[in-house]
Amino acid sequence: MEQTHLHLTGRCLCGAVTYDCGAEPASVTYCHCDTCRRMTGSAFNIGVGVPAAELHVTGQVRGYQTAGQPDESAIREFCPDCGSPLFTRYPTMVFIKAGSLDDPTVVSPTRQIWTEMAVPWSRIPDGLTSHPRNGPSPWKSGTPRNDAGS
Repeated sequence: MEQTHLHLTGRCLCGAVTYDCGAEPASVTYCHCDTCRRMTGSAFNIGVGVPAAELHVTGQVRGYQTAGQPDESAIREFCPDCGSPLFTRYPTMVFIKAGSLDDPTVVSPTRQIWTEMAVPWSRIPDGLTSHPRNGPSPWKSGTPRNDAGS
């Protein structure tokens, strides 16, 4: 049996920024934290965590730096033309905004974090691993971070 390889592609609303990634996601996570709500303008963010070295971006993005763990601040990247939020970047991991994928059906969230901040009218599928605050980092096994999934 031949194994299929997931290849992620996506873009911003206006198409000025496109991206592709051949790496399998380390995580696909609903995040309910205040920062993600404000960044997306929605009840939550769905972040697709991939190795930073495997994400190839065409076009220019702008970034807004937010505080994270000491010495590990996040850069929230977006299209400067249309404003679409695209990535949350850390030194070794980038979280792609799932809504920017060309085919968002190729990924499926397996966990949710910061559930203690979830808005009560937001519905998330039952059966996901849930963490009231932050869960284990997808790139450092067993080490909680405030930004895993942002």
